[in-house]
Amino acid sequence: MTRRIVVLISGSGSNLQAIIDACKTTDYPGEVVGVISNKAEVFGLTRAENANIPHQVLSHKAYDSRESYDQALVNAIDDYKPDLVVLAGFMRILTPVFVQHFSGKLLNIHPSLLPKYQGLNTHQRAIDANDKEHGVSVHFVTEELDGGPVILQAKVPIFPEDTADDLASRIHVQEHKIYPLVINWFCSGRVVMQGDKAVLDGVSLPTSGYASE
Repeated sequence: MTRRIVVLISGSGSNLQAIIDACKTTDYPGEVVGVISNKAEVFGLTRAENANIPHQVLSHKAYDSRESYDQALVNAIDDYKPDLVVLAGFMRILTPVFVQHFSGKLLNIHPSLLPKYQGLNTHQRAIDANDKEHGVSVHFVTEELDGGPVILQAKVPIFPEDTADDLASRIHVQEHKIYPLVINWFCSGRVVMQGDKAVLDGVSLPTSGYASE
């Protein structure tokens, strides 16, 4: 059974494209049935249009509170009857009501090796800390910002001459590999959230999730 996926975006949608491409491969267990952006005229919407995927703009600026926007977003997502909601560069802090509504079927990708560097500017923070490696994490979303159970991480080296942009480019390569993989696991029933743990093939994952090779 093919699982229905809704993707939320705010920008260019490079991870959206990686997911769309993965869904076209043989026997992939998911299909993107809707794309919603909180910003108009972003390239991610063009990607959805090019793939003939229903898409819409739901601007947060049209609502007088975070709560009212998130309720409208819940309603818009529910219209697609999704099995999974994927945050792919969706630059909004979600309310508890939203997170609870989609609990256990809400994924995010974050550009750091969580639990390190929650929040923004992760690449520069890793460089400023003189870290030797950096990375990206796919995790279930909970009410704690970037604090949900980690499923999979990929690491990249940090070189002495790296800028934040250099590091971001290296991270993007890994993002486009591991996000479609985790979505595959979810749609196949291999990974689930149980309490405060991510469970893969019946085994609870460590706090840092599974390490990608």
